[in-house]
Formats: sequence, C-alpha cells, structure tokens
Amino acid sequence: MPRRLGFYCGVAIIAALALIAVFGPMLLPNDPFTQSLGQRLAQPFWHDKTLPAHWLGTDQLGRDYLARLVYGARISLAIGFAVVLVSGFIGITLGLIAGYAGGVADAVISFIINTRISMPIVLAALAIVSVTGNSLTTVILVLGLLLWDHFAVVARSAAMQLRNADYVTAARAMGCSHWHILVREILPNIRGPLLVIATVEMAHAILVEAALSFLGLGVPAPYPSWGLMLSEAKSFMFFSPWLIALPGAALLLLVLGINLTGDGLRTRRES
Repeated sequence: MPRRLGFYCGVAIIAALALIAVFGPMLLPNDPFTQSLGQRLAQPFWHDKTLPAHWLGTDQLGRDYLARLVYGARISLAIGFAVVLVSGFIGITLGLIAGYAGGVADAVISFIINTRISMPIVLAALAIVSVTGNSLTTVILVLGLLLWDHFAVVARSAAMQLRNADYVTAARAMGCSHWHILVREILPNIRGPLLVIATVEMAHAILVEAALSFLGLGVPAPYPSWGLMLSEAKSFMFFSPWLIALPGAALLLLVLGINLTGDGLRTRRES
C-alpha cells in the first residue's frame, strides 16, 4: 500500500506540473522575460514589502518570479521527455541488435556500451557543449547521446533471453524478417523494464540539464531554466533566499515525482 500510494503521488505531481507547464503561461498576467529594474528583488507574498502584481516577487532584473518558475517547468519537462525519446531510441535499437544478433555485433556494441558507461556524464556534456555552443536543441541532443546506455543494457539482456523463445522461433519459421521479430515480438515483451528505465533517465536528464545551466552551459539566457535561475540567484541567497529556494524546491518536487512513479512501476512489475 505505501508503494502504491507513492506511485499515485508521483503521477499526481507529474500531472500537476505538466498542467502548470502547459496552461500556466496562458493564465499568468506577467511575462517571464519582461524586465523592470525599478521593481527588482521584490519580496514574495509572505513578506511585508511585496508587490500585489508579483505574487512570488521578482528577480534581480525585475522579472516576475512566478512566471519564470512556470516557464521553467515547461523547459524541464520538455527536456526530460525529449531526452528520453532520443536516448531510448538509440539505446533500445543498439541493445536489441546486440542481444538478438550476438557474435561480432554484440561484441562491438557491448564495447561501445562499456565505453559510454565509463564516461562521466556531466564532464562529457560540459566538454561537448563548450565546443558546440549551448542551445535548447543542443542540450537535448547531447544528453540524448549520453544517456542511452541503461536502455541498451536492459534491451540487450532481454533480447538475449527472448531470442530463442518459442514464439520467436515460430516467427522465424513463418519467414518473418529480423526487424519484424525485434519490433513486433521481442520489444512488446520488454516494455515494463524499459518504462522504468525511462523514468530514471528522465529524472537524470532534468538534473544534468540543471547542472549544466547552473554552470552556464545549459539552456541559454533569458530562457528561465530552473538550473539557470539557481545560478543567477546564488549571489542573492543570503538576503533574498527565496530566489534560490523556489527553483530548488520545484526541481526537487519534479524529480521526486518522477522517482516515485518509477519506483511504483518497478514494484508493480515485480509483483
């Protein structure tokens, strides 16, 4: 029951943040990019010196903080989903080929997987982005090219176990192509573990993007990535602590929701 409750809480958190990310910018009166230096560092509603038009105050450039938090949710979720799609496609394709074909193909792909696992994610991403330049598309592609290894390991292991299953042997006897067997026979039977890996990698991608943005090599300004908001707020953390607390709490809540969902999916699959 506790794990089931955690799963539902995780789904509720993700759904709530997704709704906020999609519809929030349409409902908020303030633009996240509009600057007003005369209203910079306005305090949020629980302080005395607050502005009614800015419920969560403003940042160092006078931009509405609530609008930037909501827009940041859109960016984080978009990056998480997009990276999972890119990395999942790469990893699942390579893993299925390695596990099903075996032999030289398995040896080569396994070497590539082990090489990728030995690389530190953040350092590799920093090195690539520092050369290619930072943009939203670049961050998604770089993270997608770096976070596929767990998909590949799971897909390879499952394909090795299933390639001699009765229904796979029957499909071969019927003259089905190898791609048909991989996509129509093997892949549907490993959706459960791959879905769990997808939640883990989505949370991982969001955290790595936040780290890159914090270091100035993620989503470029003025787009309000939560990691960039943390980076901009660190100079004001002692006299305007909400500037760093709010995006940090939002990032924690999103990753917690994803991890609770993944843990619940893992439990349901094992039971």
